[in-house]
Amino acid sequence: MTDQLTSATDRLTSSVDAIANGVHLDGLALSLVWSIPFAGLLLSIALLPLIAPHFWEHHFGKVAAFWAIALLVPCTVAFGFWTAAAEALRTFLLDYLPFIILLFTLFVVAGGIKVSGNLVGTPGTNTAMLAFGTLSANLFGTTGASMLLIRLVIGANQHRKHTAHVFVFFIFLVANIGGSLTPFPPLYLGFLKGVDFLWTFEAILLPMLLVSGVLLCLFYVIDRLAWNREAKEAKGRKGESRQLRIDGLHNVLYLAAVALTVLASGIWKPSATVGIGLGIELPAGGLIRDAILIVVALLSWKTTKRSIRVENAFTWAPMQEVAMLFAAIFITMTPMLAMLRAGAEGPLAPLLGLVSTTDGKPIDAGYFWLTGILSSFLDNAPTYLAFFNLAGGDAQALMGPLHSTLLAISIGAVFMGANTYIGNAPNFMVRSICEERGIKMPSFFGYLLWSGAILLPLFLAVTLIWFR
Repeated sequence: MTDQLTSATDRLTSSVDAIANGVHLDGLALSLVWSIPFAGLLLSIALLPLIAPHFWEHHFGKVAAFWAIALLVPCTVAFGFWTAAAEALRTFLLDYLPFIILLFTLFVVAGGIKVSGNLVGTPGTNTAMLAFGTLSANLFGTTGASMLLIRLVIGANQHRKHTAHVFVFFIFLVANIGGSLTPFPPLYLGFLKGVDFLWTFEAILLPMLLVSGVLLCLFYVIDRLAWNREAKEAKGRKGESRQLRIDGLHNVLYLAAVALTVLASGIWKPSATVGIGLGIELPAGGLIRDAILIVVALLSWKTTKRSIRVENAFTWAPMQEVAMLFAAIFITMTPMLAMLRAGAEGPLAPLLGLVSTTDGKPIDAGYFWLTGILSSFLDNAPTYLAFFNLAGGDAQALMGPLHSTLLAISIGAVFMGANTYIGNAPNFMVRSICEERGIKMPSFFGYLLWSGAILLPLFLAVTLIWFR
């Protein structure tokens, strides 16, 4: 009896210590079996809209919740309630909530800018809009630029029948590759670790110009062929004089405020934290940043005429879908990130062995492809950080002798986020807005065919030029 009481006391003491000191999933104790809920969620996102579109439209939130629970319940059984609760709460508060607040703010602010007129989506006009979006992604981030311009591109092409390729290239360029020259997410995490603000511009400029330039030229050719197939009615508007009007222009100032707030939070990093238990400490700087973003969203909502959002066909449906699905994605990818953090001793050791030689020398091509492939399915920001740390985590060394390694990690995370709909948050948002406006977008696997045929050869060229 005494032994049983002592054992129970020891377990209670251990639990109290774990709660006080913070508990984490140990990547060394995991196996690839723990990736099943994440894989199941990805397959659901890929297949259900094809085989059961009506069910998916009305129950995607329940499907997302199912896969999140499919991870949390076994995690509770295997590692204990407090470990599962701490991981879920930590993921929600430190990763998902800042992510969704930023996305929500940009969605609200950009939805208050109405660009109207009689632009016609000719091959030349579409190429110019994509080029402008690619450049503006470096000022407002990929999410900000995507939300700002997607409705303009949709409006310009509303009279055309063959337009899906326009929005596929929009995701390639505006939602991903265009945002590689400034330290917005995921490169923002490198900025927080000490990478110079201008390093990304100086190092990534040439790869970005090459890839985006080839994509714009290829897009023009594809769009020209599609334009030739359009009906005369769509082409007949080509000769009209062009007028452009922007309402809600004050929201551009709010977009600038969002960009400055995100960057300032990386420069000003107060040491104060707010403890909430389970060993979770919320950084004061992050709380201030998120509060400012919420205030900006509220100001945009209050100061923008309701008619502007009505004319923009603004609804909460795309935001709701992204919020629910990415909540489940963040939860279910937790074991994958834990295994990745376990490094060469963890279950993903065979993969991580591709990024360094036996004597520890980094293999830049391996870093580029492995960071990129994982960023195509996991959130690219923590993937970038995991490989940044795997390469040593010393910003000065990575900007110096290991310059090419940091370049490989950086453009792998940014460029290859375009490989799938879930590689980067604005990808999914763009698809949702397009489908809400009646545009038939490629399926999950259909998009993979586009990205595989167009992007992978380009990434192979990048490898041969910079990472041989």
